[in-house]
Amino acid sequence: MARVEETVRTIVGAADWNQRVEAVRRIPERHGKQEQQAVYSAVAEKLYRPHLSANFAFVPRREHYEQATFSRAYERTVAATGRFRKVGVPELAGLLQEHPEALLVLRTVVGYTPKELSVATREAAKGKGARGVGEAQIKSIERGGRVGESSAQILAVTIDRLVSRQMWGTAPDGLRTKLDKVDTADGWESVRRMAAEGVPYDVFLHQRHMGGAFRQLLDAASEERGEMLEIAVRALFEERRIPFVQTGSHEQSEIADRFNLTMSPAPDFVVFEPPGILRAMLECKLTNDGGTARDKASRFDTLRKEGVRLGGVPVFALVDGLGWERINDALAPVVAHCDGRVFTLETLPEMLETQPFPRLEGLGGGELQERQ
Repeated sequence: MARVEETVRTIVGAADWNQRVEAVRRIPERHGKQEQQAVYSAVAEKLYRPHLSANFAFVPRREHYEQATFSRAYERTVAATGRFRKVGVPELAGLLQEHPEALLVLRTVVGYTPKELSVATREAAKGKGARGVGEAQIKSIERGGRVGESSAQILAVTIDRLVSRQMWGTAPDGLRTKLDKVDTADGWESVRRMAAEGVPYDVFLHQRHMGGAFRQLLDAASEERGEMLEIAVRALFEERRIPFVQTGSHEQSEIADRFNLTMSPAPDFVVFEPPGILRAMLECKLTNDGGTARDKASRFDTLRKEGVRLGGVPVFALVDGLGWERINDALAPVVAHCDGRVFTLETLPEMLETQPFPRLEGLGGGELQERQ
């Protein structure tokens, strides 16, 4: 294994990324199949794994979900309803027209998502010659958007019927209503009690156990979190004026025709030299699950083969999340397929030190400008 250790030291100690890539490319020349696996795994462990982030530890910032935003809506709701004593349908409808953001508080009392509340409004509107309130409108109202008299009325009826347990009927065997929670167990009476006395810490923690800390925020920001790698790449490319196309926002046939790609779907990003010479392909993979990371690793083999077919177009990987701590059959194969051109959010800026990026910097004005 002395030769394996020597190769690993050479790769890890390379003076720059271009030398490192060249050293990784020579692994098949210097080692047999069995030793190759050991080298790639050792390099992945020493060089790449330390830079993986525990991205589960962070959540996005959204003004609508901040404590101060909610507290302002809550204080107005409490003041207008006399600590939830004036909660008849007329009072609730008037509250929503005067303070639309109070809907955020009332919906949270019920424990429904905006989509679920929208469905409930359609149920409440049946037989009343009225329509339900759409999910998008509910979100707009909660942010202070105008609410018409008819929408305020049907929302007030819905909230009252839900808290008073007059909707949906009896839960089937083995199930329970979402109103079976400490602040709505006794309808408005328990709402008033919690508002006056507060929630014991064990009850608060139990609700977190049931729902998960930041769960609603995480669900609302799921697309943003899922595309955090792509967002970072795009921002870097635009800042450094690297000509690129983010392929997900284009027709696959258009990408295939423009860059002679045969694989589908196309890589997340293609980097080119104007007017349209393909110079690099980049794929982003974020996962906190080792099994998922293992399954995604094969994608980079497909990309490598496509790069070879195109005459040696290099493949870059941007990976992150604790799933990639699975070394032998996940991260190590990606290192092999990309000749070491593997980066994380922490090391992403270093990618631009690697060919072909130094000679492309400043040639673009962002994706849209290059397409015009």
